[in-house]
Amino acid sequence: MKSCAQCQQQNQEDSKFCYQCGNPLAPEPGPAIVSPTVASHNDEDLWRQFIGPHADRYLGYFKKFGLGEEPKFALTWNWPAFLYISFLWFLYRKMYVYALVYALGPMISTYLTGDLTVGLVWSVMAGATANYLYYWHCREQIGEIKKSAWTDPAKQAEALKEAGGVQPYVIWVGVAFYIFFALTMMKMLQDGLPDGNLIPAKPAKPAMTSTTST
Repeated sequence: MKSCAQCQQQNQEDSKFCYQCGNPLAPEPGPAIVSPTVASHNDEDLWRQFIGPHADRYLGYFKKFGLGEEPKFALTWNWPAFLYISFLWFLYRKMYVYALVYALGPMISTYLTGDLTVGLVWSVMAGATANYLYYWHCREQIGEIKKSAWTDPAKQAEALKEAGGVQPYVIWVGVAFYIFFALTMMKMLQDGLPDGNLIPAKPAKPAMTSTTST
């Protein structure tokens, strides 16, 4: 039954006007509709929690790919993935499959071709595609986490941090790689320089011999 706000008369559920005083009856409140902007804002918060460091920068890239919409490829550039050892950047962002691909790919390509510059090609590929690959990684992981009915926001935040974020120790692994590489190059250069003590001496000019006639 609907109660009239003016005369408190009870009316049928489908009544639009009070049959006693004629006052319009307010419709029953329906379920709350979540605004798309609010839902989008909440999703963006989840993405920020998942990404962790430099979330604003990556969200700027992700919006070019269609954050929360139909994904599409757009050319962007990731300097850390290009300048840093590529497989370590993927490992830093917990993208283990891509880390394995970029760890084995350059080695296998170099072995098959015998060309050391193949590694540069892989670095360029990483720089050009890392943002888009990371976008898909975040999209899939966040989608899986959202499927669970979280009653405790703290536990959801913990799950996002565990699945996303970064692994800081990888930075020091990269520093160790670069130090080892620099020392190896210095050693190779030193071994390649000629030793002054081993330079053969200039042969002495042969002595003139005199002949006597008998």
